[in-house]
Amino acid sequence: MAEVQPKIKPLNKVATFEDLEVWQTARQVRKQLYQVVEQLPNEERYNLASQMRRAAVSLTANIAEGYGRYHFKENIQCCRIARGSAYELIDHLITCQDQCHVPSERVMELRVALFSVIRLLNGYIRSIAAHAKKADDKA
Repeated sequence: MAEVQPKIKPLNKVATFEDLEVWQTARQVRKQLYQVVEQLPNEERYNLASQMRRAAVSLTANIAEGYGRYHFKENIQCCRIARGSAYELIDHLITCQDQCHVPSERVMELRVALFSVIRLLNGYIRSIAAHAKKADDKA
C-alpha cells in the first residue's frame, strides 16, 4: 500500500510542524537512513546502527520540539541541535563508507540530502530570527 504524502501548505499557512518543508525533507532523509541502517552488518547493530538511528530521529524530533516551544530562541536552539544531528549523520555515513558497509554512491546521495536539510534548517533559523526581531521591535 502506497504511503499518503501530506499536502504541502502554501507559505505562511503552517498549522503544525508537519507542514514545515524542513521537517518533511528531514523525514524523507530519516526514512532513507533507516533503510541503510537495516543493511549494516550485525556487529554494528549496537554501535553504529544505534547511533545512526538516534541521530536520524533527533533530526526530525528536534525540529518538531522547537516548533512546539513558546519562545523563538528555544525554537532556534532546537533547530541548532537538529543541525548538529545532520552533521553527525554525515560523519556516520563516512564511517560506513570507510568500513565498506555502504557503497560510496549511496553515501554521496545521502550526504547531498543531508546538506539539503542543513540548508533548509539554516533558512528556517534565519526566518525564526527575523520573526523574533520583529516581535522585539514591537515590544
